Amino acid sequence: MNKLFSILLTLFLPLFFHLTPESEEFGPVFLQEPDDAIFSLDSDDKKVIMNCEARGNPVPTYSWLINGTIVDPEGDFRYSLIDGNLIIHNASEAIDYGRYQCRAENSIGSVLSRDALLQFACDGRTRGAVSVREGQGVVLMCAPPPHSPEIIYSWVFNELPSFVAEDSRRFISQETGNLYISKVQPSDVGSYVCQVKNTVTNARVLSPPTPLTLKTDGVMGEYEPKIEAHFPQTVLAAKGITVRLECFALGNPVPTITWRKMSGNIPKKARLRKSQAVLEIPNIQLEDSGSYECKAENTRGGTAFRGHLQVYTLPQWISMINDTQLDSGEQLRWECRATGKPRPTYRWLRNGEPLNSQSRVEMVNGELIIHRLQQTDSGMYQCIAENKYGAIYSSAELKILASAPMFSTNPVRLIATVGKDVSLECRPRASPKPRISWRKSDRRVQIMLLRNNTLRIINSSRSDEGSYVCRAENQFGSAELTTMLLVKEPMRVELNPVRVEVTVGESVVLSCKVTHDPSLDVSFLWLLNNQPLNTQQEGGHFEYIQTSSTADLMIRSILLKHAGKYGCRAQTSADSVLAEAELLVRGPPGPPGVVIVEEITDTTATLSWSHGVDNHSPITTYNVQARSPVSLGWQTVKTDPEPVTGNMESAMAVELNPWVEYEFRVVATNGIGTGDPSTPSRAVRTKEAGIFPSVAPANVRGGNGRRHELVISWEPISEEFQNGEGFGYIVAFRANGTRGWKEKMVTSADSTTYKYRDETFPPLTPFEVRVGVYNNKGDGPFSEVVTVFSAEGEPREPPSEVQAFAISSSEIKVIWKPPNPGPGRPQAYEVSFWKDMEQEETAKKKRTTGNETTLLLTGLEGNTQYLISVKGFNSAGQGPASSPIKISTKKNAPSLPPGNLMWIQEGNNVSLSWDPVKARDNESEVIGYKVLLRQEGRGHSQVMRTPNSAVVLTLPEGGTYIIEVRAVSEGGEGAVSDSSVTFTGWFFRFEDVYIWQ
Repeated sequence: MNKLFSILLTLFLPLFFHLTPESEEFGPVFLQEPDDAIFSLDSDDKKVIMNCEARGNPVPTYSWLINGTIVDPEGDFRYSLIDGNLIIHNASEAIDYGRYQCRAENSIGSVLSRDALLQFACDGRTRGAVSVREGQGVVLMCAPPPHSPEIIYSWVFNELPSFVAEDSRRFISQETGNLYISKVQPSDVGSYVCQVKNTVTNARVLSPPTPLTLKTDGVMGEYEPKIEAHFPQTVLAAKGITVRLECFALGNPVPTITWRKMSGNIPKKARLRKSQAVLEIPNIQLEDSGSYECKAENTRGGTAFRGHLQVYTLPQWISMINDTQLDSGEQLRWECRATGKPRPTYRWLRNGEPLNSQSRVEMVNGELIIHRLQQTDSGMYQCIAENKYGAIYSSAELKILASAPMFSTNPVRLIATVGKDVSLECRPRASPKPRISWRKSDRRVQIMLLRNNTLRIINSSRSDEGSYVCRAENQFGSAELTTMLLVKEPMRVELNPVRVEVTVGESVVLSCKVTHDPSLDVSFLWLLNNQPLNTQQEGGHFEYIQTSSTADLMIRSILLKHAGKYGCRAQTSADSVLAEAELLVRGPPGPPGVVIVEEITDTTATLSWSHGVDNHSPITTYNVQARSPVSLGWQTVKTDPEPVTGNMESAMAVELNPWVEYEFRVVATNGIGTGDPSTPSRAVRTKEAGIFPSVAPANVRGGNGRRHELVISWEPISEEFQNGEGFGYIVAFRANGTRGWKEKMVTSADSTTYKYRDETFPPLTPFEVRVGVYNNKGDGPFSEVVTVFSAEGEPREPPSEVQAFAISSSEIKVIWKPPNPGPGRPQAYEVSFWKDMEQEETAKKKRTTGNETTLLLTGLEGNTQYLISVKGFNSAGQGPASSPIKISTKKNAPSLPPGNLMWIQEGNNVSLSWDPVKARDNESEVIGYKVLLRQEGRGHSQVMRTPNSAVVLTLPEGGTYIIEVRAVSEGGEGAVSDSSVTFTGWFFRFEDVYIWQ
């Protein structure tokens, strides 16, 4: 990401600085700083490149320091500079190992980069064989050379790509790279190679092979565990990273590993990896610090290792320093702040050199103060925040300004009005701040002078007109500004009517008239409630009509939101005057306040509310509305009193249904219309009626279900007819011809189905069924008795005479006959199919949409044998499957397209020929060809089939045609011809006439 960001800066910054004025100079700013690097001495190329790039104006120059000593590329041929990059030729660990810093400087100042460590690596060692007894533990050393941290270790066993698989007996440390085998077995004998992979570059390095052999002097007996791989006694981890603690032991039998935290519990986010040999803690936080213990145990004993995890944080900026411009003699106060654990300390650099405290310079806890700034204090400054785990840099440029006074605009023309105060400003650019004096007509001015050097004239008059001169001077020079003051008569504005009342839908005109000095131009601005009026957003309700001294505002089809205070602001270059008028709009009432349910009974609800705005027309009546789960939206309810007049704030809703949940709202009406409704009340339930239900369930019916089940269903009773709490259903049924009723209670008021199961009655047994209701007050009526049959059950027999036919290389058609008539009739069928070499459990399945007895299987593989079975199913379940049958798909269609297409045009006829397609051994034989003719721009196509490799086509009309050719076989259609053929018939265009013959 950082590299991509540097590339983007390199591409776009030149364009940016091309647009920057050449005179705008600034100090160096790093685009790329050097990074830590590891150089392999085994490399054929002995050249090391340390990167550095900065921007600045003038363009920066570069120098490098190694361990604080300046590199001299001219005096040492082993070093060279290309732009800001340092090239080291014939790199040597003895001479070039160390920390590198890049210095970038220009005439403004210099900055120093962060330091980068250059290390060297080599691996030319040979390794001897390791010999152990069977049952003994062993450690194979990887011993990699110095490397970057982004690597992964693995071990090759004998030869690639055979890698050692880690388990409870074998472990590869990602800290050391070593391979640990807790108990060697004969299968472990062989050659081992340690592989180191860089996860950034994907580069791989292999160690010399290490042979592992077994001694012949006996087998190692059982012994207690010995921890060979473990995390350090003190683990330092940066906050936010993932910490992995390793622990693995040798032993016979193979030891088991357990973990614990000495003070408290292991974090819940922690995970155990590699047969518990690794404790992984993601996103490490300060509270995860503490002592951790791993324990290795087997039947011979146990041992433990304990270490401390300490979490630190690298310095991170809270506040940084920014480029600053100050006058000489002023005070600089810069502060940089950073967080970190341990707490960071601060130091300062000026132009890459340490800045020390002196009489004018103070440095305390990240704060830099320089008193009485001088020109020599200009330059590039850097604040460095660091703790023992890292350092961060913040850079900024300090410019000490020094310039003679200068005015950007001169002279200035200012117009004032009689009787008003007027201010004449004098704000030159100068450093240091200049001394200011005023004069008029070569005389000193004795009028009020403000602190910011502004000249203020109180209660101006015609006599104050004239030229005023402001003089500014400092040690670098002086300058004057002339202000021409003109004093005009004040402007007057009249807005009529001052107050007007209208009704929603009417129109009104507000007229604004101005009296002003004819030498001045006047502009108008309309405001509504002190905000500029945007007519474009008001849907055509507003229109301006303006002349040189009047501005009328027409408001059409007025809405309630148009009411308010309108302002007409007239403005000239001399003054600005505002006149205001009030517009009142009468309309339907606003929504009443929140409705509160004061009291509730079984059929009434006492409601209260507060008046809403009447919009300048008194409220005449209120309408009370209610809504319940069973109502069709909001309905007007009867009230007591009836009607509810506009001066009332409460009423009783009557004739409600018992035990029903209601919401209430109120709507107000006045002489102009009906307003918006109030916010609904909270939902409340009316009380019980004190009687049992009076309505029986309707549409009692049944059927379906599984074998030996009786399914009974009905339409539920709506809440308004339940009459109270504890509502439920009584389901009564008996087999035809029997006397006693079986009754079952269904306690849920929302239930619509009851299932009864009895293994003794056969399928399709008729039952007499009725459904009643009850609540806490007693039983209600039953429905009429209906006849319901028990479930038919799932199919009992498989389909018969199952046959399959290969249609093409990807399609098979399956047909069958339904089972014999009887209980358990299938409602649809499911076809299972799988390859001959696969298990039936892997079969794919496809179902019919009804009780059809044929199905086409598609998407199959060519020249492949499949097994197919069919089963029926219904709502009760699936029946048995038929015995599998075998069928092979046809060979694949020819893969080669027709080639060498040739054609001859004769009028509207086209003779087309091509080379015959020869099928390969695993492809179906060609039986003919398919020719597709399509007119460009139309979806309809004409298809012709021919057994030969030639055809004569007749083009039906003028136009552009596309022709494609494919081979046809039993396996399907082959590939389309390599290039389609395009013909153009008679057609006309406006510019020319094109003819083909």
